Amino acid sequence: MIDSHCHLADEKFAADLSEVVGRAVAAGVVRAMVILSAGDAGESAAAVRVRALWPGIRVSVGVHPHNAGAFAVGPGQAAAALAKAVEDEGASAVGEIGLDYHYDFAPRDVQQAVFAAQIAEARVRRLPIVIHTREATDDTFDLLRTHGRGDVRGVFHCFTGDVAMAGRALDLGFHISLGGIVTFPRSSEMRDVAAYVPADRLLIETDAPYLAPVPYRGKRNEPSFVAKVLEQVAALRGVAPEALAAQLVANFDLLLGPTVSHDKA
Repeated sequence: MIDSHCHLADEKFAADLSEVVGRAVAAGVVRAMVILSAGDAGESAAAVRVRALWPGIRVSVGVHPHNAGAFAVGPGQAAAALAKAVEDEGASAVGEIGLDYHYDFAPRDVQQAVFAAQIAEARVRRLPIVIHTREATDDTFDLLRTHGRGDVRGVFHCFTGDVAMAGRALDLGFHISLGGIVTFPRSSEMRDVAAYVPADRLLIETDAPYLAPVPYRGKRNEPSFVAKVLEQVAALRGVAPEALAAQLVANFDLLLGPTVSHDKA
């Protein structure tokens, strides 16, 4: 299995990280991507421990839209912070980046400028991007088209849109990653998307420690719980979980390319 998006460097895992990793490996999770906040020294230090416990994980770094306000004076500074983090962490992807108009923790124009700067940096580096978008669909696609220039690829993580939005993402060459929400009883649109996305453009994730799937809803999420997402998506697609798991591993590897070795020494 894969967990294409988790936050194992989060302080919520500090006390029992080794047990969390052990449960993931025991459950059959063979690929995972850990998301880091660019310039966050605490997360960077925690990522060293994650790598030691789980060799071969991938890392993605980016300035989250919630943090975009720190770069209000000059969005170019966000690109510079991102560039340094990519080098320091040996990142396989840029993200999570995007727009969040639900919380609006940063002004929308600042979010857009910071997002655009990071898309451009990812394009130069030929790295895939990990998209966070909430209540900002049209602006997200406009910025991807303008600054991605048709050759930036990546994944819409924790996808919560409908089939029409999924189609727009697929048309731009992006993957769709489904998380625990697909297991929620009222997530009919997510179930439609799970059945709709082509097999070679699909990923699954936990977004741990957030959004635990049924039957763990309300608890701290962790990578081993991705098994429940796999079971639900496989059932919705009418395929065996083992077959889907193999396809998802192949998708993950093709999107991210060879594993990047990392040594801070």
